[in-house]
Amino acid sequence: MRHRVKGRTLGRNGSHRKAMFRNMAASLIKTLRIEEEPKEGSAKVSGRIVTTVAKAKELRPIVEKLVTLARKAVKHEEAAKEFATAEAKNSEGWKAWRSSDQWQKWSAAIAPAVAMRRRAFSALRDKEAVSILFAQLGPRFLERDGGYTRIIKLAKPRLGDAGVQAIIEFVGNERDRVKRGAARVAPAVVDSPAPVAAPEEEAVKDAPEPSAEAAETTGSEATAAGDEE
Repeated sequence: MRHRVKGRTLGRNGSHRKAMFRNMAASLIKTLRIEEEPKEGSAKVSGRIVTTVAKAKELRPIVEKLVTLARKAVKHEEAAKEFATAEAKNSEGWKAWRSSDQWQKWSAAIAPAVAMRRRAFSALRDKEAVSILFAQLGPRFLERDGGYTRIIKLAKPRLGDAGVQAIIEFVGNERDRVKRGAARVAPAVVDSPAPVAAPEEEAVKDAPEPSAEAAETTGSEATAAGDEE
């Protein structure tokens, strides 16, 4: 029995399951760097992979903990810039900075960020994924407290075993920015058309008013006609 055992086994032993989630997390992070001309089999959408719903739910907390590490490292990296140098490595200026107190302060300020990078590399075992994680995802979610990914179930089952598929992707992607921009645009106000007058009303309105002389002439003609009768 699996009493008090956390998580899904997914039909794999512990080492296999750990290696699988390590590769999936690295693949999800590395999709943020899509080549202009993607090769066959490479990701076509940035920051997204397709997997089963069960795997996506188990992968989500792993990825979000790594992004939290990257967010925390940004603060230490910004603090270390105050004591950094712009001199080229192994140059005379760099060697002077390396033996000064400024380097000691820079080393103390950057140490927590270096420790976080080592923890991330221990979890991913992929240098490129760690570089993307700290260079792009950390600053991107700096003002967001959790909830860096979303899971979207797909209607079409997987071919072969009919497994329920899902997309796991990072939030704040291009689709979210387009939707946010469309929501900010106010709907255009359409002026109501002017009421259309009836044909009879238009005829009466356009008819000229009779003058005073014409009215007198008409009245006299009517009186003469009555006398004749």
